[in-house]
Amino acid sequence: MPETGSKMYVYGCLAIGLFGIVLAFVLQSVFALIGGLFAGLGCLFGFLFWKYGYILIPLITQRTNIIMMSEEGYEIPPSQDVIVKNANGVFYASCFMGIKIFESATEKTAEENISYGQFFERAISNLKYVTKISYLLYVEDIAEKRKTIETKRAEAQLRLARERDKAQPDVLKIDKFEREAAVWDNQLTRLIKGVKPMGVVAFAMTTAADISKEAAVAKAKAQCSEIKTVLANSLNVEVVTLTADEMLKCFEWERFYPATVQELEESVV
Repeated sequence: MPETGSKMYVYGCLAIGLFGIVLAFVLQSVFALIGGLFAGLGCLFGFLFWKYGYILIPLITQRTNIIMMSEEGYEIPPSQDVIVKNANGVFYASCFMGIKIFESATEKTAEENISYGQFFERAISNLKYVTKISYLLYVEDIAEKRKTIETKRAEAQLRLARERDKAQPDVLKIDKFEREAAVWDNQLTRLIKGVKPMGVVAFAMTTAADISKEAAVAKAKAQCSEIKTVLANSLNVEVVTLTADEMLKCFEWERFYPATVQELEESVV
């Protein structure tokens, strides 16, 4: 795919910022102020596109009707939530969904895993369309994972202590914070026992076809909405529609996925 995602916008903003810095140092008077303004705005928008490009870029492309094209014939409409290709007069549109899994199979009992397997079979049987579900699995760095868990456990315990110290503590919040702290305690205990933490990046893909591009896109989005509901209800996971760079990553992963754990973790942060 052409590099028209957030990187292009970040580089453009940094170029504007650099131009502003040059103006601020070379010129004087009002031009120095203008240069400083360009430098500040360039850095600000560069950070925003780097951090929230998946939100900002679709807003820009929708309002300017920018259509992204690749050398392979793939087209991304201004909404940037679907990928389209024309093959022999038939339009194919694909949508991608991110799957956020909150529970690990290694943390469940044998009975719970059997039940979860049944839920998965039920989810698959309820799907009316051809759907591809992909899992990228990797072993996380134990030292970094332990630091992260200890930090989150400390935050949960702090919130719990603050709620308990209130004159009129909220029982529901206390229960929530206790369960949250217990989850992190359990994960830390498993790490101490030598259980290697497994990371997973999961996403789903669905494709629709029609003789017109608009109809294919509409069908793909409808299928995406239905699949999201089925997977979320059956597997107790959160499913979100992927757009912009997040969608393009999954599209690229259909052909070449990250070769190292560090590369994968950096791409999903």
